[in-house]
Amino acid sequence: MADSEQLALFVEKKKRGGKRRGAGRPANGPRAGESHERRPFHDSAHPVHVVLRTVKAIGSLRRRQTYQAIRRATQVAARRQDFRIVHLSIQRTHVHLLVEARSKAALATGMQGFQISAAKQLNAAISKGRPGPRRRGSVFPDRYHAVLIDSPRQARHALSYVINNWRKHGEDRGEFTRRWDVDWYASGPMFPDWKERNGKGFAGGRPPDWPLMVVGAPRTWLLRVGWRRHGAISCREVPSAGGLHGGIRKSGEGRSS
Repeated sequence: MADSEQLALFVEKKKRGGKRRGAGRPANGPRAGESHERRPFHDSAHPVHVVLRTVKAIGSLRRRQTYQAIRRATQVAARRQDFRIVHLSIQRTHVHLLVEARSKAALATGMQGFQISAAKQLNAAISKGRPGPRRRGSVFPDRYHAVLIDSPRQARHALSYVINNWRKHGEDRGEFTRRWDVDWYASGPMFPDWKERNGKGFAGGRPPDWPLMVVGAPRTWLLRVGWRRHGAISCREVPSAGGLHGGIRKSGEGRSS
């Protein structure tokens, strides 16, 4: 045996695994990277603001067929007794939800069920009328982003942020949407406490053949009563990008990116 071959037998092989640069599961998409740290404690008294982002292949979610797909997923979620979607807003690349859950486990399983159902329905919706097999790929590339709501001020901001989110993204300036008072791609039309409506909501004026989103009435004190301490919510408000503790401005005063 040659000397070089003998020496090779005693060369220590590099160990696999362990902490090193670039180790672990690769990021899944440009916006992937939600922390995999343990989520904070959750109980039934605190609602949660959740954001779900979709992959590019799904395209814009603000289309009739994708709205219907997500609506069917909310119908599935509505069957649960320990988890409810109180409000929901569909934007082009992501979905905002305000949810309540009986426990941390109920929150996890409730969100998992909604995501599985929404992914199945969205894949079916975008495949309809297209040649070839039905799409079966990933829809939500990473873990959802969740913020626990623990104060009346934060609850008020979260409500406005979700149901008025279309104004933040400039969706109220479209050819047809500029005539809307509220976003019909959200649960805002069913919100009963708009400043302009005196407890009536906007659900009666929906566009033709446009079924309302399936959401549940809030049960937490924060989303039922507590948020009112900080003033009524106007359908003209444009939520700020300063997070759940940020401020509000009126439509027409400029927009954040």
